[in-house]
Amino acid sequence: MSLSTTEGESGVLQRCFDETLFKNTITRERKRTERSGFAMVMLLIGFRGDGRGEDISAPFVLIGDAISAIKSDIDILGWFQQHSILGLIVPDIDRAKVASTCERLEAELRKEIRNRLHEGLAQRLSIRLHVYPHQWKLEEAKPPPLDSFLYPELHAKQQTVGTFHIVKRGMDILLSLLLLIILSPLLLAIAVLVKLSSHGPVIFRQTRVGHMMKPFMINKFRTMYRDSHHGIHHDYVSWFIKSSGKSRENGKKTLFKLTNDPRITPIGRLLRKSSFDELPQLWNVLVGDMSLVGPRPERPYFVHQFKQRIPQYMLRHKVRAGLTGWAQVNGWRGNTSIEKRIEYDLYYIENWSVTLALKIMWLTLVRGLFQRYA
Repeated sequence: MSLSTTEGESGVLQRCFDETLFKNTITRERKRTERSGFAMVMLLIGFRGDGRGEDISAPFVLIGDAISAIKSDIDILGWFQQHSILGLIVPDIDRAKVASTCERLEAELRKEIRNRLHEGLAQRLSIRLHVYPHQWKLEEAKPPPLDSFLYPELHAKQQTVGTFHIVKRGMDILLSLLLLIILSPLLLAIAVLVKLSSHGPVIFRQTRVGHMMKPFMINKFRTMYRDSHHGIHHDYVSWFIKSSGKSRENGKKTLFKLTNDPRITPIGRLLRKSSFDELPQLWNVLVGDMSLVGPRPERPYFVHQFKQRIPQYMLRHKVRAGLTGWAQVNGWRGNTSIEKRIEYDLYYIENWSVTLALKIMWLTLVRGLFQRYA
């Protein structure tokens, strides 16, 4: 166990977790919360402003004393950002009482801090509350963005991959712009066909979860009838989760893909079979929402359900989502379990290179031509 032991700190701060241990604890407590059925709240306490030339070690000693006055024996105190942001994890909260617990914690902490800090510092105080799990219903029109503060493992080793992102982003900009220019006649023809085949917009936009779990609007050619209900897909997601992996256990090959969907238009079936409906995502690549190669982006309700079943699922969000990926060229048209897809995605993330990216793009083209139309 690694504790913060900076000289001059109060006994409370001397016993608190350092940044590495505290972030590991966030991940552990989040996973434990998923199993227990309770909720957890994380408070992050710091100061607004850059504080240049200002020694804030003394105020943090006072904040540590204030936290000690309100925390229980099972609460966990640590540095979320060493010597600049303190964190307090409050576990095992009844999910029905999360809102009232958050209000009580913030009110009590602010009161204790006001009694210890002078007015100028108290006004600069920042207290942020992060709740897990976020209660979200499938019927809600706008799902909330996922809170990356509760997934510190997604930020691991980000400082060491600067060159990776620069080279990859350069490839994305150059190739996506080139493809948009070359494919512009095809894109225009598909747009006309979509418009003439059924009522509704040419481009369908939908929320997906991307890099570092930030939501973005993905672009696709519309393949469904306007105002189609999403209940069929919600039911499919539940079935997918229960069925994923059973094909290997039973020695059977199962197609993990929604088929015979009555919401899809005739021209939409052709576009989906050819994957031409995905071509507008070249614009997502150009503006930086996506990459040419990477894990495929999922809808928020996919992410919310899969992350509870498979902890490694969230590691897919360490890189930008892609038009195609290692999982797609190794398991064509959804014929692999979600566990296997994650395994392929993580292999790509850990072994990325220009050569591997070009190989995936080539295999996507070759297998698309031969396996779709053979």
